Amino acid sequence: MLKRIHHAAIICSDYPRSKAFYVDVLGLKIVAENYREARDSYKLDLALPDGSQIELFSFPDAPKRLSYPEAQGLRHLAFCVDDVAAVKHKLERQGITVEPIRVDEFTGKQYTFFADPDGLPLEVYQSE
Repeated sequence: MLKRIHHAAIICSDYPRSKAFYVDVLGLKIVAENYREARDSYKLDLALPDGSQIELFSFPDAPKRLSYPEAQGLRHLAFCVDDVAAVKHKLERQGITVEPIRVDEFTGKQYTFFADPDGLPLEVYQSE
């Protein structure tokens, strides 16, 4: 039976820029970084404090992601945080555009959205 999500995989357009975003801006820990010569591709394994991971890939000439209007498929990637406002301010101080904080009408929890360097929608969601 399923227990939890192990990882989410993201294909980026500019590997150094995306690596810096996920490591330096979001603070994810590098678990492993490999260059796969046969694919001319990097694979970067990044960990969150709970052990869940993001796999960041680079592929030459990958097609752009369709987002707006929203396309079928993965809509966004959400991260639990203790303080949505504090994370929002930290991201904004680093030059990241963050939407206004909203409140989930069903749970009463705060959340907001921002984007990675390729426009992938990311969310921070109040954990408790």
